[in-house]
Amino acid sequence: MSCVAVDAYGGDYAPDEIIKGSIKALSEVKDLYIVLTGYKNKIKKLLEGLEYDKERLSIEDANEEVGMIDKPSLALRKKNSSMSVGIRLVKEKKADAFVTAGNSGASMAFSMFTLGRIKGVTRPAIATLLPSLGGNVLLVDAGANTDCKPSNLLEFALMGGVYVKYMLGIESPKIGILSNGSEPGKGDKLTVSAYDLLSKSRLNFIGNVEGDEIYKGKADVVVCDGFIGNIVLKTSESVPQIIAEFLKEEIKKSFWYKIGFLLAKPAFSLLKNRVDYSEFGGAPLLGVNGTCVISHGRSNATAIKNAILKALKFSKEQINDKIESAVENCRVLKKYGKVGTDEV
Repeated sequence: MSCVAVDAYGGDYAPDEIIKGSIKALSEVKDLYIVLTGYKNKIKKLLEGLEYDKERLSIEDANEEVGMIDKPSLALRKKNSSMSVGIRLVKEKKADAFVTAGNSGASMAFSMFTLGRIKGVTRPAIATLLPSLGGNVLLVDAGANTDCKPSNLLEFALMGGVYVKYMLGIESPKIGILSNGSEPGKGDKLTVSAYDLLSKSRLNFIGNVEGDEIYKGKADVVVCDGFIGNIVLKTSESVPQIIAEFLKEEIKKSFWYKIGFLLAKPAFSLLKNRVDYSEFGGAPLLGVNGTCVISHGRSNATAIKNAILKALKFSKEQINDKIESAVENCRVLKKYGKVGTDEV
C-alpha cells in the first residue's frame, strides 16, 4: 500500500478543503494510505461525521504551521510545522510522497534541506502543466530558480523530458527554450548559450519557443529560468478568470447574448475544465531526492485530490530514479555542467 503525507494546514482553504480532498483520493484509490500532518486534535474534530476508511487515514501531530507569506528562512525554523513533519516522513521512508498547498518557497527550502538533491542535479525546479491546443505543455522552471546557468536549463530539459515521457506517455517529448524569437540567436545570454547546449544533447530539441507558441502546443516541454517561468505561470492563471469576467459583462448587455450563452454553456464548461488549475492537481518539485508535489495556494478539494493522485503516480513510476539515470547519461551535461553562462 502506498502512503502519501498531506499538509493539512497548507493553503488558503486549509484544513477543511485539504481534508475533503484527501478523503476523495481515498475513495478513488483503494491501495492508498494518507497521513494528514497538522494539529491532531483539530483535525480529529473536523473528521467527525465524515465518511472515510479509518484504516487508511491517520494524523501526524504538528503544532506549528508555515504562513503563506513566511520567508523560507523563517519557515525553516519551524521544525514541527505541518510542512516540515510531512517532508520528514518522506525522508524517513514512512511516506512515499508529500503534498502541500502551502508556501511554495518554504516547501522547496524544506525539501532541499531535508531530502537533498538527486545525484547529479544542481538545481531542483518546479514543473507546471499548462493547457495547449496539443493537450498539455510542461513549463520548467515555474519559480524555484531566479538566476540560472545554461547547464541548469539543460537539467530542466532532461528532468522535464523524463516527467512527460513517463507521466504523460509521450515517448519522445519535444523540448524548447522560451525566448523572444524562434531564431537560434534570439534571446539573452542565458537563452543563446542554453540553445547551444541543448542542440548538442540527444534530446528531441526543437529550438526556441515564443510566448504564444506555448499554448499552440509547439513543444511538450518548455524550459526557462524561474523568474520568467513564474511570470508566465501567474499570467496564464489570470487569463481564464479575466475572460470569464469579460463574458459576464457582455452577456448582460443583450437578451440574445444570454440565449446564446445558454446554448453554448456545455462548451464553456468543457473549456473551464481544460484551463482550471484544480484539474492539474499540483506541480512536482523535480530534482529533489523524494516526491514533493506543490499544489496551488487556492486549492479546493478537487485540486488536492488530483495532487495526491499525481504524487502517487510520480512515486510509483519511480520518476526520480529515471531522472538520475538521464542526468548521469547526459554526455553534454558532464562536459559543460560546471561551465558558467559566459564561458559556454
